[in-house]
Amino acid sequence: MPGGPDPAEVAALAAARAAVTTRIADACARAGRDPAGVTLVAVSKTVPPERLRAAVAAGHDVLGENRVQEAAPKIPLVPGPRWHLVGPLQANKARRAVELFDVLEAVDSVELARRLDRLAGDVRPGRPMPVLLQVNVDADPSKAGFAPAAVEAAVATLLALPNLAVRGLMTIGRLVEVAEEARPTFAALRALAGELRARWPVLGADLSMGMTDDFEVAVEEGATIVRVGRALFGARPAGPRPGDEDGPDPGPHSPRPLRSAG
Repeated sequence: MPGGPDPAEVAALAAARAAVTTRIADACARAGRDPAGVTLVAVSKTVPPERLRAAVAAGHDVLGENRVQEAAPKIPLVPGPRWHLVGPLQANKARRAVELFDVLEAVDSVELARRLDRLAGDVRPGRPMPVLLQVNVDADPSKAGFAPAAVEAAVATLLALPNLAVRGLMTIGRLVEVAEEARPTFAALRALAGELRARWPVLGADLSMGMTDDFEVAVEEGATIVRVGRALFGARPAGPRPGDEDGPDPGPHSPRPLRSAG
C-alpha cells in the first residue's frame, strides 16, 4: 500500500498489544499455563483497513470480525492475518463466510453446521472448515448458542460432517459488573468441554472465551482463544451499541443487553 502504515499508529497499536499480551501472560502464570497456548484475536469491527494494516505491522496475526458484510470489503485490503468470524452467522451469508474466513467461531445450530458442511465441500474441497460450537452456558435468553444438553446431543452428528473441523467450543461471558463474576460461565464451558472430549476425543480442545472486560479470568479458566477489541483499538468512534461488544452479538432476534464500553 502506498506509503505504508503510519509509524506512530503502529507504535501505539504495538504498545496496546504488548499490554494485553502481558496481562495474558500474567493470567497464565497464575494458572500454571504456557502463554503460547492462548491465541489473541484482535476484534476489528468498525476499524478501517488502513488501521488494520498498522495493526498487522504491530504484530497482530489474527483479526476477528462480527459481520460478514463488514468484513467482505476489508479482508482483501489487509493482507497477512488469519481471520475469525466471531459474530452470528445468518444462513444467507454462509457461503461468503466460508469464502472469506479461516475460522467460524459461532456455529450455534445443527442446521447451520450442515449448511456450512455442504458449502465447504463446494468452496474448499479437501480442506475442512475450522469451526467452534457456540454454547449458551448460562441459558441466557439474550444470547445465541446451543444449550449444554443440546450440544452434547448434537456433537456426534457435528463431528461426522466431513467438511467441517470442529476445533472446540465458544461462549460469551455473563453480563457482570466485576470480571470475577464471569468465572462460573468460563469454568462451566471448560468442564463441559472436558466431558465431551472424554466421550469424543476427536473434538478439538479450543475454548474461545473472554473479551476486553473479562479475558484474564477466562485465561485462568482455560481459554485458548480470547477475543479482545476495545483494549487494543480503543473505544469505537460512535460508542458501542447496546449488546455490541468484543465478541458475538446475541443474535438477530434477541434482546440486546447493555454492556460497558470500557
